[in-house]
Amino acid sequence: MAKQLPYTTMREIFARFQAAEPAPKGELHHTNAFTLVVAVALSAQATDAGVNKATRRLFEIADTPEKMLALGEEGVTEHIKTIGLFRNKAKNVIKLSRILVEEYGGEVPSSRAALQSLPGVGRKTANVVLNMWWQFPAQAVDTHIFRLGNRAGIAPGRDVEAVERAIEDNVPAEYQLHAHHWMILHGRYICVARKPKCGACLIRDLCQYEDKTL
Repeated sequence: MAKQLPYTTMREIFARFQAAEPAPKGELHHTNAFTLVVAVALSAQATDAGVNKATRRLFEIADTPEKMLALGEEGVTEHIKTIGLFRNKAKNVIKLSRILVEEYGGEVPSSRAALQSLPGVGRKTANVVLNMWWQFPAQAVDTHIFRLGNRAGIAPGRDVEAVERAIEDNVPAEYQLHAHHWMILHGRYICVARKPKCGACLIRDLCQYEDKTL
């Protein structure tokens, strides 16, 4: 595990990320807070592209908790059967839709604790929703961020919560809102798991990774 990079290096890294992509966007398709919650919950152990393909028609039919309940578990299952763990995920979508209707007036809550109380919604999902919908600087740590954080020294930590804290503690405040998106995209397309594309990396000279590729 790499050592935490110093403040000046962190500032330069995120300044470069910002210059390359001033307003990074998440890749999950959604139309409102509810479809975002569902999309992120479905993305566990699945690709964003696969989720987008499965939810395209689903969200045309059911873009509110009420409509999702009307569609029913079997209806949801039919739409998302190309996604891993689709049966359990369909159950959770119906359960969280019912809770949103019965306890939150059909609205998606905007606190992490309330979001995490929904079936199928963990801390990472809650942080994605807080960040993408409410523009709160929450840090959703996935496998890409965990790998990049530890490999480069941007946010080293032995588990996802440690990496999350390292981002919150060490990324300069003005970069916090978009930090997790910059890191996800960099980890997904450049700092990939098996053979990182170091030759195309815009922070190559600042990264602590020793086994750099061409």
